[in-house]
Amino acid sequence: MFFLNLSKLSVAEIKKLFKGPREDWQEHLPALAGDPRAGVREIYRRLKRAEAVLDSERKRLAKMYLYEEDLRAAGYELVAGVDEAGRGPLAGPVVAAAVILPPQAGLPYLNDSKKLTAKKREELAVLIKKTALGWATGMSTVEEILQQNIHQAGLVAMRRAVQDLPGKPTYLLVDGFKITGLDLPQTPLIGGDGLSASIAAASILAKVTRDQLMDSYDRLYPEYGFRRHKGYATPEHLQALKRFGPCPIHRAGFQPVRDMLEII
Repeated sequence: MFFLNLSKLSVAEIKKLFKGPREDWQEHLPALAGDPRAGVREIYRRLKRAEAVLDSERKRLAKMYLYEEDLRAAGYELVAGVDEAGRGPLAGPVVAAAVILPPQAGLPYLNDSKKLTAKKREELAVLIKKTALGWATGMSTVEEILQQNIHQAGLVAMRRAVQDLPGKPTYLLVDGFKITGLDLPQTPLIGGDGLSASIAAASILAKVTRDQLMDSYDRLYPEYGFRRHKGYATPEHLQALKRFGPCPIHRAGFQPVRDMLEII
């Protein structure tokens, strides 16, 4: 604890000092609120709003660990979250990830990968790999997607991710549906990447890994713009397909790729 005489500081100095909410600033909030200067009182209101946002985020994150905590309390020590990315695109593989997190892992803003920016996903992917007790990714190729259909290919990718984990998990939390072919207890959660911390972590690793793969394909086939749309059916991608036709990483069983291949 330290004494801070706000009256001797300018509004600009106070603004610089109080850049965001922090535990050791709580004692100074009444002084900020009671300062006669409108600018200082606005700093107080900004800090209180930021504090409320952070408090809400802490509560949201705490709820994200409830499934894992209940399973650990039931004796399942190594709970893995599993998710996949890339079911819908016209090109590229489907990628899955499996992640075992420690209890209440320090991963701020962990969430469904679709609700995060690319930059935030990449930052969290680095933290997840450093923090996780174990993690792995798995993939199904465009050939496997054609041979088995996208649902089965997604299951294959998830099985591969789970089987590649360093250490066998004791329980699986899976986004959407059960993974067949695994001798492990598991619970499928609809919208699990927004409900479970370990599934959210898996969704981020799967998405970041797949995006990096599509970036590498962009260097092989620059005319399609894979770096920008990651293989999804954007107007740019559809226009490139119409102009250049499908390339080897396009999914031959997906419309409109199938129609183009039939014409050829």
